[in-house]
Amino acid sequence: MNSLRFNAIGNLTNSSVNVAATAKITGVFNENVFTLATARQYLSDEAYKSLIASVKSGKKIDRSMGNQIANGLRAWAESKGVTHFTHWFQPLTGLSAEKHDSFFTLKGDGTPIEEFEGGALIQQEPDASSFPNGGLRATFEARGYTAWDPSSPAFIMEIGEGKTLCIPTIFISYTGESLDTKTPLIKALVALDKAAVDVCQYFDKNITKVTATLGWEQEYFVVDAGLANARPDLTLTGRTVFGHAPAKGQQLEDHYFGAIPERVYAFMRDFEQESYKLGIPLRTRHNEVAPAQFECAPIFEEANLAVDHNTLLMDIMTRVAKRHNLIVLLHEKPFAGINGSGKHNNWSMGTDTGVNLLAPGKTPKTNLMFLTFFVNAIKAVHDYADLLRACIASAGNDHRLGANEAPPAIISIFIGEYLTKVLEEVEKRVGDKFDEQDEAILKLDIHKSIPELMLDNTDRNRTSPFAFTGNKFEFRAVGSAANCAGPMMVLNTIMAQTLTEFKSEVDALIDKGEKKEVAIMEVIKKYSVASKASLFEGDGYSEAWEKEAAKRGLANVKTTPEALDAFVTEKSKALFEANHIFTHPELEARHEIMLEDYIKKVQIEARVMGDLASTLVLPAAIKYQNTLIKNIVGLKDAGLPEKAFANQKQILEKLSEHINIISDNVEEMIEARKAANNLSDARKKAIAYCDEVKGKYFDAIRYHVDKLELMVEDSQWPLPKYRELLFLR
Repeated sequence: MNSLRFNAIGNLTNSSVNVAATAKITGVFNENVFTLATARQYLSDEAYKSLIASVKSGKKIDRSMGNQIANGLRAWAESKGVTHFTHWFQPLTGLSAEKHDSFFTLKGDGTPIEEFEGGALIQQEPDASSFPNGGLRATFEARGYTAWDPSSPAFIMEIGEGKTLCIPTIFISYTGESLDTKTPLIKALVALDKAAVDVCQYFDKNITKVTATLGWEQEYFVVDAGLANARPDLTLTGRTVFGHAPAKGQQLEDHYFGAIPERVYAFMRDFEQESYKLGIPLRTRHNEVAPAQFECAPIFEEANLAVDHNTLLMDIMTRVAKRHNLIVLLHEKPFAGINGSGKHNNWSMGTDTGVNLLAPGKTPKTNLMFLTFFVNAIKAVHDYADLLRACIASAGNDHRLGANEAPPAIISIFIGEYLTKVLEEVEKRVGDKFDEQDEAILKLDIHKSIPELMLDNTDRNRTSPFAFTGNKFEFRAVGSAANCAGPMMVLNTIMAQTLTEFKSEVDALIDKGEKKEVAIMEVIKKYSVASKASLFEGDGYSEAWEKEAAKRGLANVKTTPEALDAFVTEKSKALFEANHIFTHPELEARHEIMLEDYIKKVQIEARVMGDLASTLVLPAAIKYQNTLIKNIVGLKDAGLPEKAFANQKQILEKLSEHINIISDNVEEMIEARKAANNLSDARKKAIAYCDEVKGKYFDAIRYHVDKLELMVEDSQWPLPKYRELLFLR
């Protein structure tokens, strides 16, 4: 294996790939997307109107129109050299899925033709029985259906010389339960739309639709493929289970926003071109803080489409990297001791009248609407902090949260000093009620201060998991490998519920004779006071904050098995059922699926750790141990005094100690795995893997392996080191 390491280093200079320049992004943007503009060219008037109605208002497309749209899609796809189509969906594995079918078929008389009917467009039965279902489907009842989501346009995926028409779909069971990430997200967006429009009607009767928007920021690492392939842990788990910190890490912060390395720059340009063809509106690229870490981010989009685009991007990046002999690492913590990677979810809401509901306005009326949605968002996060923690929980994110710039596991909210003062003014109003003489409250001098609240005037607290950044909230705790659908589903659902409750309370006050604006302000004050414990402006990394958060009653759930419990509380079941997102069986199934995912990932890491220690690390250490023994024996036989080889003996003793401890711990970890595997309850098994396997042995084994890395002769060390993985490209 050590030959792989040095061969990879030697081949680094032969890894350059040229990328053709593109004159303008607009020249290729949406080139492979069946946009409404493209649809206009390929569909009849009635088919086009049917598609528009479905995209904009969610109306179902009947089968007759489906045939026309399918024919138009096929004609467009074939004009670009496409021969196959697939229903592209997002099962509960964190990845996208597809089964390809050709347009080719044979008529009854054997005549070969190409066809694509409306039935194949609208619905298919891919079976897909091996996807996790949490007990919702028995093996002998494994039928699953994919159904077209017209709100996310069809696209053509190019892989090498092949081209496939991809149709975004939901994935549900035979009995209607959702088996994917898209279905509950769409339901949550529908719930938010209704609840937000109802509240918007207080301020503007012309508002008939509210759309959640999302702008994600994708962080990732890029390493040389040869070096990565010489690390079985990177290949199998996406992270390094061993590796001593290099002399230089990120302490100089010279990588952040630095000049992008030429080879990585070529890779970036390449995957950006592929992304633009698929309508992914990438806008920024830059070096992140950690060496070999980078980031890209798009323009904001409607949340469902943004989720699809991020899922696509991760696939594109992974494939394109191989063309450049690179590997993209999307794991939240691929390297110990330096920054992990997140996927900040920048979330807001926009109306069909063009108003961003989280952007302060210039008049008392628009300020009141902003304040309403702003405070409701804070209340939602405060009331359902456990669900927000649960929706970002994963084996990978457990390594990241609370370490090296990542937000802590405590869910708090940062709003900045300006808006903190505004809420303080709201809370200081005399009495529990507002009278008509206090209509100045509608101004609150907000019209003087908030319009000046430009993006640059709202500081960014990088330690906050949920921060207001001028005209949006940034959910920073989401992990880099996550599907955005989960966090977006939870966030939009809790916002919908909170807005529904808000409207109910305001209406009750109005029914008692309270003036509308005063009633709104009374409930805003109530919500602001009730949520105050979650507001925090300081350093989220500090021990002082952990103590302060505990005093405030804020939870600090540090592990995934415990965090996931929030999905199956009675409160959560009531929330999701009331908003028509999940039934109780669906929630229980999701909980079990997420636990199983955690168990399997920790199990794989444990097995990889044991295998590497036993078959690579210990043999290298023992070989070096034998070299030392021969050296000591030789010096002793030569008649030299013991002080001449005293240091060699000390090194040998330390080496032997590390070897024995590693060997003992690996054996004990194997027994702990066996004990965990014998547990039938998924939650108990997950906790056993978390506490008894990972908690007791991962860091212990790693510590001694990393010590050996510093002791064993470099030429005999089998695994590429951090200094090579992070700095050689």
